[in-house]
Amino acid sequence: MAGFRGRAKGPVELQVVPYPALTVFIDFGDALLVDGVGGERQQGDVVVGLTSGTVRGHGSAVDLLQVRLSPVVAHAVLGGSAGLGATVVALEEFWGRDAARTREQLRAAGSWERRFAIMEAALARRHAAGRAVDPEVAFAWAQIVSSRGQVRVERLATEVGWSRKRLWSRFRAQTGLSPKRAATLVRFDHAVHRLAAGHSAASVAAESGFVDQSHLCRDVMAFAGMTATAVAVAPWLAVDDVAWTAQEKAPSV
Repeated sequence: MAGFRGRAKGPVELQVVPYPALTVFIDFGDALLVDGVGGERQQGDVVVGLTSGTVRGHGSAVDLLQVRLSPVVAHAVLGGSAGLGATVVALEEFWGRDAARTREQLRAAGSWERRFAIMEAALARRHAAGRAVDPEVAFAWAQIVSSRGQVRVERLATEVGWSRKRLWSRFRAQTGLSPKRAATLVRFDHAVHRLAAGHSAASVAAESGFVDQSHLCRDVMAFAGMTATAVAVAPWLAVDDVAWTAQEKAPSV
């Protein structure tokens, strides 16, 4: 989780860069999320799918709590979230009245620390009541993440004792992506953060498992809808080292 608060003199538009997690936004400002393909427009409490490169945020008064959920966790916390793709959906579609109750508790909280604690408790309740993914799917996802997307589906299937077809089917049904697509997304995420850190496209391509620099640029354009040069300076990525740290307490910026 991370908290964001800020004010701008005029409307600001920010393109979302895909990340290997579903993203929950609990907004108390004027943020508007728009899916450039489907045209969905959502304010308030929303969930954004894994392949969110066509989603843009608009607003000038930012006050929101953002939660990233791996698809393995999201399966239990959000239930039928696997088919989200790049769409923007109201949190109420998954949590019903509990979404409004949680929002009011968060709004009444007097600090970010209190907000984080309230949200963590809500997520824990939903996770405990939800249905976990197959252990084989969880294992495959963990291997994809730890290898930064550089693992073969055939090897994963062998390791979990399933056929390639069964792994493909169960993984897609429970995460919303095929194992190959998930690996490509994880590899993309690692690559764009390396680009944002100032590394050259050529070196990032070589170390991240791409055939060449052109292959990297094609994947960046396919996922993010922008060039490798543009994604390297994308504001969406610029705050990651501050907002998404491995600290015990969730940060606010």
